[in-house]
Amino acid sequence: MSYMSCALRAAAPRSLPAPWRSPRSFSSATGPTAKKSVPYQKTLKEEGSGSGEPSRPPPPSAQVVVVGGGSLGCQTTYHLAKQGITNVVLLERDRLTSGTTWHTAGLLWQLRPSDVEVELLAHTRDVVSRDLPAETGLHTGWVENGGLFIASNKQRLDEYKRLMSLGKVYGVESYVLTPSQTKDLYPLMNIDDLYGTLYVPKDGTMDPAGTCSTLARAATARGATIIENCPVTGIQVRADDFGVKRVYAVETAHGTIQTPCVVNCAGVWARALGQLAGVHVPLVGMHHAYVVTERIEGIQNMPNVRDHDASVYLRLQGDALSVGGYESNPIFWEEVSEKFAFGLFDLDWDVFMQHIEGAIHRVPVLEKTGIKSTVCGPESFTADHKPLMGEAPEVRGFFLGCGFNSAGMMLGGGCGKELAHWIIHGRPEKDMYGYDIRQRRHPRSCWAHLDAALSLPSRRFHHSLTDNNLWIRERSHESYAKNYSVVFPHDEPLAGRNMRKDPLHEELLQQGCVFQERHGWERPGWFNPRGAAPVLDYDYYGAYGRERHKDYTYNRLLGDEYTFDFPPHHDIIKNECLTCRNALALFDMSYFGKFYLVGPEATKAANWLFSADVSKAPGSTVYTCMLNKQGGVESDLTVSRISPGGPASPLAPAFEGDGYYLAIGGAVAQHNWSHITSVLQDMKLQCQLLDCSEELGMMSIQGPLSRVVLQEVLDTDLSNEAFPFSTHKITTAAGCTVRAMRLSFVGEMGWELHVPRADCVKVYRAVMQAGARHGIANAGYRAIDSLSIEKGYRHWHADLRPDDTPLEAGLAFTCKLKSSIPFLGREAVEAQKAKGIFRRLVCFTTEEKVPMFGLEAVWRDGKVVGHIRRADFGFAIDKTIAYGYIRDPTGGPVSLDFVRSGSYELERMGVTYPAQAHTKSPFDPDNKRVKGFY
Repeated sequence: MSYMSCALRAAAPRSLPAPWRSPRSFSSATGPTAKKSVPYQKTLKEEGSGSGEPSRPPPPSAQVVVVGGGSLGCQTTYHLAKQGITNVVLLERDRLTSGTTWHTAGLLWQLRPSDVEVELLAHTRDVVSRDLPAETGLHTGWVENGGLFIASNKQRLDEYKRLMSLGKVYGVESYVLTPSQTKDLYPLMNIDDLYGTLYVPKDGTMDPAGTCSTLARAATARGATIIENCPVTGIQVRADDFGVKRVYAVETAHGTIQTPCVVNCAGVWARALGQLAGVHVPLVGMHHAYVVTERIEGIQNMPNVRDHDASVYLRLQGDALSVGGYESNPIFWEEVSEKFAFGLFDLDWDVFMQHIEGAIHRVPVLEKTGIKSTVCGPESFTADHKPLMGEAPEVRGFFLGCGFNSAGMMLGGGCGKELAHWIIHGRPEKDMYGYDIRQRRHPRSCWAHLDAALSLPSRRFHHSLTDNNLWIRERSHESYAKNYSVVFPHDEPLAGRNMRKDPLHEELLQQGCVFQERHGWERPGWFNPRGAAPVLDYDYYGAYGRERHKDYTYNRLLGDEYTFDFPPHHDIIKNECLTCRNALALFDMSYFGKFYLVGPEATKAANWLFSADVSKAPGSTVYTCMLNKQGGVESDLTVSRISPGGPASPLAPAFEGDGYYLAIGGAVAQHNWSHITSVLQDMKLQCQLLDCSEELGMMSIQGPLSRVVLQEVLDTDLSNEAFPFSTHKITTAAGCTVRAMRLSFVGEMGWELHVPRADCVKVYRAVMQAGARHGIANAGYRAIDSLSIEKGYRHWHADLRPDDTPLEAGLAFTCKLKSSIPFLGREAVEAQKAKGIFRRLVCFTTEEKVPMFGLEAVWRDGKVVGHIRRADFGFAIDKTIAYGYIRDPTGGPVSLDFVRSGSYELERMGVTYPAQAHTKSPFDPDNKRVKGFY
């Protein structure tokens, strides 16, 4: 018999070559081995596989064809049928679950550091524990034995306390336990090094075969068709009359199914399936393993355990345990076999040994416990450890539901429901922005226009990243290796960096800029007074024989901020903020998206796209939202009316008809591009969308002294009369042509300078030289975050999301409801206005100077009414500021009187703090400063 202690002694460290020199050294094309087995009493393999004949003939047509019979395929098919799409066909090349689902551990943890994921997990739990048994009379294999998160340090327990507070908002029962309480709950556990634990009694485990077979039974009862042993051999794609590529049919080995919609739920095999349609699917395959022990006396009915710091989980398996985790040196599956069904790899003990050591430390009885079987199978992983979902950019009607990073079972119910709604209604019900695949694939030059014939853009990854195998590999590795790491508020990736640099990058690096990564861009985070902190090439955390970087300043600065208290650099960011408030600061915002909407029907498009009235005279700039059909906010941005310029000018392109210049936060620029392009395609309008994001830099000079300094640099009158707020003009700065815009995102008087890339350094140096005697300073996005929340300015995807409306977010002024001009989402906004607002975004401040970062629970008169979406410290008012949406527990509308009448507390890590609610910004509520009145 093999014992875990023997495995530990036998496993010796090995030295592997650097991965880019010899990828085979840490990769495997190994085929399945019959000696390994999963711990489930029943798998669908035993019901017969590989017969060569489909379980039933494919139909000639279908509304939707789902490809892949694992967790996501079955959940999506079930939810499509439940939402009324009965003519849906699921195709599985072998038997249901035969790819990766059959060997999954099937754990379900209800609490994650994301409000949306908590909701998705809750729906999965409801489906497997309640809905399916009620519909079919069958048991899915759900076991509710609870979950226990282990904390061996303060930061880890702080993270768990944050989860506990968020759980109260959603009714998820959880308790922080002391080490002695943990020992009472789990007598076999070693508690010598415990700081505490988080216990969630209603967590549990799912059985893959039981769940998927029950889903199939429920889906077919509603009219769905499930066909096994029916591999897909091709996807027919045709261009419509406007050149847009669309799904036409699915080819199988046993016939062709005509359909306008295909859903790629093929897991590790999703890349190959995508290639059949000309769709790029950015995921990688890796070996992922666990071992199953022999019987352990006293383990029965114990909760599942996650010891994140030891990188190990312990899943109850009857009277035994399954032991697995996430290692720093995972094995990549290079050559994904089409014939790999119900297959497992040989376990590499050298790789797995760290989990054995962690498991024995936590549950010492395992040292003398036998290993019954090993399970090492393929799993798919993505660059940001989030699934790939939504409609692909290259082909309309081709949807993705793959890349679930070993979370396909527990996220499957929630994501299956959202994907079904996405397919039927064009968008999900929840905010799935973080999962949306749409990849930008338009030409990089701003002079190659985008029309209907070109494919849709990215909401999530830039094409320069998803076409880069090294970037995918590095980021996927880091996401895997850090899967159990504490999620700190200000963490940044080390992998896949320096991919997109703006024209001021080197200039700012030498001045101590500590960069953040957003959508591939390196953008200024804050400025280190001790000098440069460059981001170095990825070292794989020392895995695969790589030598870890020594004296890595950037990594050390990141590590200093691994805290849920105020970070060590709090005072540096304070100085940047107060310099802006009291003198002036320069913000490099070059990573912003900069688009032109031009053409004969540009105004028609603008009127429909933008909630505010932007069809004003050239020289005007308007802050506006873009909405979806449900009235949710897809974007907030500035839109400037422009006049035609000369050929090949990134500042003023030549065009016929009308023109608008769009400036959008860089992290969400791809999402905006995708939304606009989708609307233009669907409306078939004669206009062009041009991208000049790479060709233009952008500097924002903000503060009471900004006019004094910029008047020395710009060749134009900057007085209030000559250059009022929300206007723009072409002028010169340091002999260079620029577009100056009088705007602010920090609540001060200031101007943005939009500058051709080649002139950025010259203009930057001129501004800094003119501002030197006035105390100008560089400032980064950490300062912008603080300054903007202090002023009450919204951040899209924090305060604003696609499931929030302008009325709920306090942005009714951005909607042209007093005009007769129709716009996308108008009917929904008008209906909500008539019915009443049942949740509202509220600003809170606390007198106690306590750090908050979002996800804190909001209490009103002793009842939980919501949670914080975004929080920061406001240095000018010297208070913590937090924004969150609240509801009336009785179900009534949330009026301003309701907001004012309550007594509030914010719960941070289980501790409540008295808070004051504000109906206006606590800083400069009359908006005097942005207009130059100090």
